[in-house]
Amino acid sequence: MLRARVEPGRATQMAAYHKQAREVMGIPVPALNELAQGWRRQLSVEERVALARALWESNIFEARIAAAKLLTQARIRPDEAVWELIASWVPEFDSWAIADHACQAGQRRLLAAPARIDEVEHWTRSDHMWTRRAALVITLPWTKQNHPTAGDLEIRDRVLDWAAGYVPDRDWFIQKAIAWWLRDLSKHDPDRVRRFLDRHGAGMKPFARREAGKYLD
Repeated sequence: MLRARVEPGRATQMAAYHKQAREVMGIPVPALNELAQGWRRQLSVEERVALARALWESNIFEARIAAAKLLTQARIRPDEAVWELIASWVPEFDSWAIADHACQAGQRRLLAAPARIDEVEHWTRSDHMWTRRAALVITLPWTKQNHPTAGDLEIRDRVLDWAAGYVPDRDWFIQKAIAWWLRDLSKHDPDRVRRFLDRHGAGMKPFARREAGKYLD
């Protein structure tokens, strides 16, 4: 079904852009969205988990993205197997596109059960850069609430503590993730971002500091 959506000549360009050594078929994102939407309508949760696992294990670029899209849904019941599968992918992240699509699926499951944040905190201590980065990307929904609850604010401060711990890490992707979290938060909670930058901004790479403060007065 995936190969029927291949656009001739697209694979080489995509492989270069995404810096992929794995197979890239050359399927545009709208086609992957359409496939995932159809699967979600037709399949049970158990069947979706099985298909997502098979797609991921194929190690094809678009198949891994399709696996993530298949599980990106606000309401899934039961969802424990979905969360466990997404979390099992994290140590295999090796590119931003696959990681970000998988984290988008994980964001819904984290919002559905915020207690899972305890598991995510373990990722911050990983030796694997993409796992550490995923802890910030998967918690991005907590940057966006206009009317956060006390629990939301607790999580917000918890993730900011993780970000502060990441500041000495000079990896570009880590610095970018810190900036992304702060930039998005600044639209809804600028005071917290200002306090963070006052305390830790000098230790950030200049590009990250600028990005983090992009929307501050």
